[in-house]
Amino acid sequence: QVQLVESGGGFVQAGGSLRLSCTASGSISKLIAMGWYRQAPGRQRELVATITSTSTTTYSDSVKGRFTISRDNAKNTAYLQMNSLKPEDTAVYYCKVKVAGFYYGADDYWGQGTQVTVSS
Repeated sequence: QVQLVESGGGFVQAGGSLRLSCTASGSISKLIAMGWYRQAPGRQRELVATITSTSTTTYSDSVKGRFTISRDNAKNTAYLQMNSLKPEDTAVYYCKVKVAGFYYGADDYWGQGTQVTVSS
């Protein structure tokens, strides 16, 4: 069983910055990848950024150049540094971790979500 704890959400004015963190704990044999997703009211949940075990990153076109995902392997923690925030970034942000099974396969685990609100 793997548990994720998210923190760092809050209120910020447009153009400001915020840093989210996600820490995984529990039975982890190998953390394959971590990622951030977001869901705004009336919208589908969308991918924001991902980072693999080899630190390869991917970003949604809407956040490229503004957001940076990183990880601390020793702490099983992922971060999302959000700069130049826009009102369109307002959403609940969810951390997702892909963990290798002890013998085979992989499983996904989701964090509880943290609210990010950007005012104009």
